Amino acid sequence: MRPSRDSLGKRGEAEAAGYLRGIGYRIVATRERVLRGDIDIVALDGRTVVFVEVRSRTDTNHGHPAETVGHQKQRRVAQLATAYIRRHRLEDCSVRIDVVTVTFDGPDGRPNVEHFQNAFESP
Repeated sequence: MRPSRDSLGKRGEAEAAGYLRGIGYRIVATRERVLRGDIDIVALDGRTVVFVEVRSRTDTNHGHPAETVGHQKQRRVAQLATAYIRRHRLEDCSVRIDVVTVTFDGPDGRPNVEHFQNAFESP
């Protein structure tokens, strides 16, 4: 039985957050609600505020999860990041947008996590 889209997303976000912690990021927020939308993960990489879009799939039979971050999604994530920056008065901080993909078809059932830093234009 395939997991629901929401449960797959939550699992992917949890895996992504664990991965990011493992490479030294500090997770500030998950599923942060802004402008009637959600930022999957807000993290700090040193002094840089990083907005992370997480894309999860059970496999790559229908393409890589990163392919699902098209121009419209990029524009929306940038809008949400800008609103977050304004809300928290972070205009003087360096900012970037990363994409983390998680596929649950790795060897031994382990998820495969890929990290794309500075994946597209940040605010």
